[in-house]
Amino acid sequence: MNYNKEILENSEIKYVVDADSSAWQNAIREAYNKTKHKFNIEGFRKGKAPMSVITRMYGVGVFFDDALDIILSSLYTELLQKETELKPVARPQVDIVAISDTELKVAFIVTVAPEFTLGEYKGIKLAKVKKDVTEEMITEEITKAQEKAGAWENVTDRPCEKFDTVIIDYSGSVNGVKFAGGTAEKQNLELGSGMFIPGFEEQVEGMSIGDEKDINVKFPEEYGAEDLAGKDAVFAVKLHEIKKKVLPEINDDFAKDVSEFDSLEEYKADIKAKLQKTLEDNAKREMENALLDKIAENTEIKIPDAMIEEQIEEMIQEFEYRIAYQGLKIEDYYKYTNSSRDELRLRYNEQAQKNVKMELILNAIIKAENIKAEESEIESKIADFAKGANKSVEEFKATMRIEQANYIEREIVINKVIDFLMANNKFA
Repeated sequence: MNYNKEILENSEIKYVVDADSSAWQNAIREAYNKTKHKFNIEGFRKGKAPMSVITRMYGVGVFFDDALDIILSSLYTELLQKETELKPVARPQVDIVAISDTELKVAFIVTVAPEFTLGEYKGIKLAKVKKDVTEEMITEEITKAQEKAGAWENVTDRPCEKFDTVIIDYSGSVNGVKFAGGTAEKQNLELGSGMFIPGFEEQVEGMSIGDEKDINVKFPEEYGAEDLAGKDAVFAVKLHEIKKKVLPEINDDFAKDVSEFDSLEEYKADIKAKLQKTLEDNAKREMENALLDKIAENTEIKIPDAMIEEQIEEMIQEFEYRIAYQGLKIEDYYKYTNSSRDELRLRYNEQAQKNVKMELILNAIIKAENIKAEESEIESKIADFAKGANKSVEEFKATMRIEQANYIEREIVINKVIDFLMANNKFA
């Protein structure tokens, strides 16, 4: 393989590669073997026509697309092996310069990290973030525990009220025709929760056990199901049960029931300590983010478009994975939210630029300050991961992929550079 190199603008390098003729012809032959079953040539059983017959009828170019799929990856890999100093930061752009049955010339346009001068990243003065626990915060936590500890009791001597939970049957129809998903039996509904169509819960209020009632509602204009959006509907409702939540009194006995403490005062003190720790952690993150934003503001970088596009794609793929993990197809998500992948790309663009810029800056500081992950730190982190996976260190290492090892080392280095920056700048 021969190639020449040309430095382009915007952190791009162009490599024009001449593939070995024999390697290209082998790729064409492999493409023929891979696709010959698709050709139905008179006089030959399907998939048995010789390559010479197919190329005579269709031209050798009929195999080029599949041959390119076969050879391009190996060409790029060979180029990286020869250009040992080359550190691509995005997938290369590929252009076919020349192609025939004996010749293949390909241009790989490779994006590398841009060169830039680090702005001020030490000796910066910023406002200290300090947060303290308030009585309202403590009361809110106790109220949550009280709600969780509450018990539901059946109500039989009155109609249902807001904040009761009722058990109902319902059957919905539009213009007298029932619609999919509009019928259910023995469903729990907390009145006032806003979980149902606007106006539904308010009309259930006042019903008594055994009552049946037609409830008239209108589906919201932006409702997910287009065939129902904005339409008037009638729900035939039957109420079976009414339940109300009885909350425990907040005292020492309550503290014993919901915590490990014997008194309400001890319980409150523990809540305060935990809240304070959370607030301090949040304040630390706020100061870290403010410092990183300031360092980014101090540094000018012309970021290649390819790096931003790569980051956007990673963010979208991560989002689509989360949606799939929740059991929802991404196509359905776009439909329900009236959005698209292109809109998601636009939404992520600004954050992607920030992410790429910060990664470049942190990498430059790591290099400038010679920050590394020590072997003992890596071993300690591996031990933590092994413990979390309920494995011995040896078992965890035996199954550890190179990506995991790189992630562990990177996490240590990033934590160390953040600690370095916090120690070398002032908050007051």
